[in-house]
Amino acid sequence: MSPRTAPSASTATTPMPATTPTRPDPARTGAARSAVRGGVLGNYVDQFDIFLPLIALAPAAARLYGRENLTAAIGLVFISTLVGRPVGSAVFGPVADRIGRTATTKLTMTGLAVTTALIALVPGRELVGAGTFYAILGLRFLSGVFIGGGYTSAVPLAIEWTSERRRGLVSGLIMWMSPWANATIAALVFVMLRLLGPETYSAWGWRIPFAMGASMALAMLAFYHRHVSDNPDAAPRVRASRPLTDVLRGSNGRSLRHLFVLMTGLWLFTDMAVAVLTGQLKTLAHLTDQRVTFTMLCATAASALAMVACGQLSTFTGRRAFFVGFGVVAAVVAPATYLAIFQQRTPISLVLLVVLLEVTTVSVYGPVAAYLTEHFPPDVRSSGYGLAYSLSIVLPALYPYYLPPLQHVVGAEPAVAAVLALAGILTALGAAGAPATGAAADVTNGRPAGA
Repeated sequence: MSPRTAPSASTATTPMPATTPTRPDPARTGAARSAVRGGVLGNYVDQFDIFLPLIALAPAAARLYGRENLTAAIGLVFISTLVGRPVGSAVFGPVADRIGRTATTKLTMTGLAVTTALIALVPGRELVGAGTFYAILGLRFLSGVFIGGGYTSAVPLAIEWTSERRRGLVSGLIMWMSPWANATIAALVFVMLRLLGPETYSAWGWRIPFAMGASMALAMLAFYHRHVSDNPDAAPRVRASRPLTDVLRGSNGRSLRHLFVLMTGLWLFTDMAVAVLTGQLKTLAHLTDQRVTFTMLCATAASALAMVACGQLSTFTGRRAFFVGFGVVAAVVAPATYLAIFQQRTPISLVLLVVLLEVTTVSVYGPVAAYLTEHFPPDVRSSGYGLAYSLSIVLPALYPYYLPPLQHVVGAEPAVAAVLALAGILTALGAAGAPATGAAADVTNGRPAGA
């Protein structure tokens, strides 16, 4: 990103010649809007696919995987997707930096559509036995590869087409698709279970959400093919011959290391405040499935709106200052809120505290799309964005292995509160150490983006 040079004494005192304002180019404006729509809707499709095995397969897991070692099988399917995401970033990030982000997005959307459709067609356990589990496991890994690859191209592309003053807002709109995708699948599965019944759903009904996911990926592929193109003003002046190597060294490597710390904090927020909390609301707060679903849907909607607000807020505060401030506040407020949730005796107060917890944790994702994009120059931007976003997910996702021993030592609730405090500290430290970008960071080689 090119530094802004301060005006010299002569240019500061000499009146600028009068210029005629240039009219916006309709073609550029249309291209920018299409790229932003693609980034927002494409992230919804990616997030929809991510949550499918967690939500859509849960009621059918015993029938698909067998009852022996069921918990381990469910965990392996989820982990295979997580492992695939950084692999996809490492593979497709350099591809996007070399051949372009639009072409790479179309390639990854094609792969996502195919792998998701194949899961919908996997033979049942009654036909191939354990082969059903291994087929789903392998296909979920490949889906993770294509999802990770999609992040490296579609999101930076949308930010590159966006003007400085709107980057934070667009980032928030991209990131808020994650909670909406989660809520969509939860509502879909809830309705299907009511209409079909658990037995029919586990027999074949679970295939419908995967067919829908594949159809949405194909629709996004068609959209990118017809409407989206790379921003010529954000094209690298020189194509990097080894973008993956270049992003690991020098100033790029420094940014990547600090962003890895920051994103590790963000993923810990997600795991503790969403995955772990949902389970503990049932086991520790003794809520029914219906009350847990209602509570988390309220919190999801609030956090989605807060993501957009946080994205826009970062435009005024500067993104580094936003993440440092958010991390410091969350390190104190999130643990206290989490502990207070399990002291409540009225449904309304419990719901309000869960909403507060989600807002003070996962809403931090709002400015992430802009912040990561602004840290890397065009020739390694996709590689840097993908690695910072996806590689950092692995360690936090291993919480089923390190959280129980910690809970055994300090207790079930204090252990989660401690990890939430750690997440806030990592978020603040990662942002504080990273180079400043600010809302005005140049992502288009010094030329206007157009949106």
